[in-house]
Amino acid sequence: MSDSTTNLLLPYLMAAQAQKHVTHNEALRLLDGLVQLSVKSRGLSAPPASPADGDRYIVASGATGGWAGWHLNVALWTDGTWLRLPPREGWRAWVEDEELLLVRNGADWQPVIPTTLDDLTRLGIGMAASAGSPFSAKLNSALWTALYAADGGSGDLTQTLNRETDGDDAGLILQTDFSTRALMGMFGSDQLRIAVSPNGLVFRDALGVDPATGIADQPNLPRFKAYTNYDNYVGVDTWTTLGINTAEYNDQGCFDAGTNRFVAPVTGTYLFGASLLYKINASSNARMRARLVLNGSTEIRGSFGEISSAHVSEATALWLQTMVPLDAGDTVALQGAFRAADGYFAADHTTFWGTKIG
Repeated sequence: MSDSTTNLLLPYLMAAQAQKHVTHNEALRLLDGLVQLSVKSRGLSAPPASPADGDRYIVASGATGGWAGWHLNVALWTDGTWLRLPPREGWRAWVEDEELLLVRNGADWQPVIPTTLDDLTRLGIGMAASAGSPFSAKLNSALWTALYAADGGSGDLTQTLNRETDGDDAGLILQTDFSTRALMGMFGSDQLRIAVSPNGLVFRDALGVDPATGIADQPNLPRFKAYTNYDNYVGVDTWTTLGINTAEYNDQGCFDAGTNRFVAPVTGTYLFGASLLYKINASSNARMRARLVLNGSTEIRGSFGEISSAHVSEATALWLQTMVPLDAGDTVALQGAFRAADGYFAADHTTFWGTKIG
């Protein structure tokens, strides 16, 4: 028959044993040291100078002095002496100076919450992961922070998304209730692309960057260039909306050739310009004037111009340019007028253009 218990090696009271209280008290000391095990530290390899009764330590490597040979054992200071407690598989110990819970695993103590996870096939946080989404997280916020230099890092933080070939995808997909609303990344090519969708089915590219040149393109930016294909006659002192009726370029359909005006598809800041070529009617003394008007009647500040010297037919030109904030649905039109004598704004060379810039 063994003289101690199997797991904690507590001494048994033997039959006809003298001074049973000694054995009993030894067992109590062992229980007091092991139950709810909490150690002061696991970083000392030699006993501290002034331990308090009941202090416990996990002895560090290279143990010396009164702890010589006690590597990774539990040392208990009790009744004025150090007691060695050899650990068993599965023992748990709270390390007070690290606020860390350890478990005895084989020949070592390891954190109950592992610090290294390798080669997992699935990980779910707040939800079950699936074969299609082997890493899944359901939460309201997430934080990635650099490992600072003071903590042994570089202070940098980078994230890499790698794909197999340039025909594959690497990017961010932003969704509403699992319906895609925006894409940002490289999708099927090396071009950096930002695209949006109102329904997850039809996508419009908002930005593309050519990988060979670095040139950015906004393929759906509201912008146009248009001209008149006939000579526009305008009388004296009469502001007239010019018949800019032919669009050379008309992204987003923002220019209405039927009404000779630009219609803002969205609220923003726009840049407009115009070039007007004079064509004589009866007198070269005509004074050519031009302006841009908002919503049919309001002159846009900074857009007015006039040439007051004598004109040369089909050679004298007037240029306008200005910037204006618009609300969605606002219109901008080009108007011309003459002073002193009437005349024409020449076909093909009288142009109007604009683009959204902000």
